[in-house]
Amino acid sequence: MIVVTGEALIDLVPEGGLLRPSPGGSPYNVAVGLARLGRRVGYLGPLSDDGFGRLLARGLTEEGADTILATPTRAPTTLAVVHLDAEGRAGYRFYLEGTSAVGLRPEDLPALPHGAALHLSLGAVGLRTVPAGETYRTLLDRERGRRFVSLDPNVRAEAVTDHATYRTLLEEAVACCDLVKVSDEDLAALYPDRDPIEVARRWRDLGPALVVVTRGASGVWAGAPVGEVEVSAIEVEVVDTVGAGDAFTSALLATLAVDHRLTRGSLDHLDTGQLTGALTYAAGAAALACTRRGADPPRTGDW
Repeated sequence: MIVVTGEALIDLVPEGGLLRPSPGGSPYNVAVGLARLGRRVGYLGPLSDDGFGRLLARGLTEEGADTILATPTRAPTTLAVVHLDAEGRAGYRFYLEGTSAVGLRPEDLPALPHGAALHLSLGAVGLRTVPAGETYRTLLDRERGRRFVSLDPNVRAEAVTDHATYRTLLEEAVACCDLVKVSDEDLAALYPDRDPIEVARRWRDLGPALVVVTRGASGVWAGAPVGEVEVSAIEVEVVDTVGAGDAFTSALLATLAVDHRLTRGSLDHLDTGQLTGALTYAAGAAALACTRRGADPPRTGDW
């Protein structure tokens, strides 16, 4: 099983001059993407008992994801208003205070199933959010060295007010992980005066076996024990980019799981061909997601 943790929320997506509610949040999207690709997946995070929370829970179970690790809450579901630019790139405004996603406490954390891999996707509910940020830091520290751990920082620049502190917290989280997937936009937001690949190389030195940087139309870079690998982006007609990074993450984890690479130390033995194949597969999933409106990760057989 792959346990995905982090926020589940409702995206309010512009459509025909109105805002259409759509289940979302990076961890939610990754969990759905993994289930659609045939992987056994469980969601760990807060789910409200309001109408939107029931919509999120129903979406997970209908896709085949397990919600037994989810924490029920009476807090209202977190909302994100989506803004699309002329090229379909998504921006977000989050409504967090007093909502479900920010309320997860360390004492809410369940024991994880034996042998399960853990993936944390961040977002508006970052590592400084109280109490959820502390909870995710506690979880990473608890599970490091005990199981395979991966991280997508998924930086929301508008939600980061103290970049120096956030960089410190994030690098501590990176050091707990076997795999880190990050976008060049995330790295540029946190380290505006540094080359993203140089930052990624330094992150590898902190402990992860594999650091993957997605770069939009410029393709994907990865640093691994076997060396550095790059794959090209797949050209498509972009509808919007909502959920594309999450589709990449779910596809990368899914294809590594097929090869039994989601265990401690397993990435150390990836060869260049295996890594290139995994990155190409994930890039294909992200490209397909860009051809669809909203977060709609592909299923097995779609490409």
